[in-house]
Amino acid sequence: MTDVFVHDTAIVSPQASIGPGTKVWVNVQIREGARIGRNCIVSKDVYVDHHVSIGDNCKVQNGVSIYHGVTVGDDVFIGPNASFTNDRVPRAFNKDWKITPTTVGRGASIGANATIVCGVALGEFCMVAAGSVVTADVPPHGLVMGNPARLVDYVTVSGRRLHRGPGDPPGAEVLADATLEEEGRS
Repeated sequence: MTDVFVHDTAIVSPQASIGPGTKVWVNVQIREGARIGRNCIVSKDVYVDHHVSIGDNCKVQNGVSIYHGVTVGDDVFIGPNASFTNDRVPRAFNKDWKITPTTVGRGASIGANATIVCGVALGEFCMVAAGSVVTADVPPHGLVMGNPARLVDYVTVSGRRLHRGPGDPPGAEVLADATLEEEGRS
């Protein structure tokens, strides 16, 4: 783990893998088998369960809990106190419970205090509004909000709302937006 910053109060398993350029801050716990990519920021009081995978260039804000079964793609933002679940029917006495996987696509953004219920896929570049409870898949570039979260619009790569409505999925404009960003003209 060269070129990695780990705060003195963080607990990082020696069996975890952390990419170069990543910063792990105060009171973070990263368990065995977890993989965190390059150039990530893992902020104060974050919990990363065993065998969780987090891609490159991700920002995981204060107080986030990411449990076993979650896979996070590259360039993902996870807002403060967002939480993921991994058991569809949680019972303290169930000895045979099974992990229900969840995936977060590249470039997705999850707002503060959102809850991502296990078994869903968050599409590339989607946005989950703060405080939402996601119980179903979110399409690529989808903007969801509420409890339960509902698709209300679509967003470009940069996060600009398209004001199209849920029944009118995006087309070329999201690609044009991405091209402008890559060329530094957005």
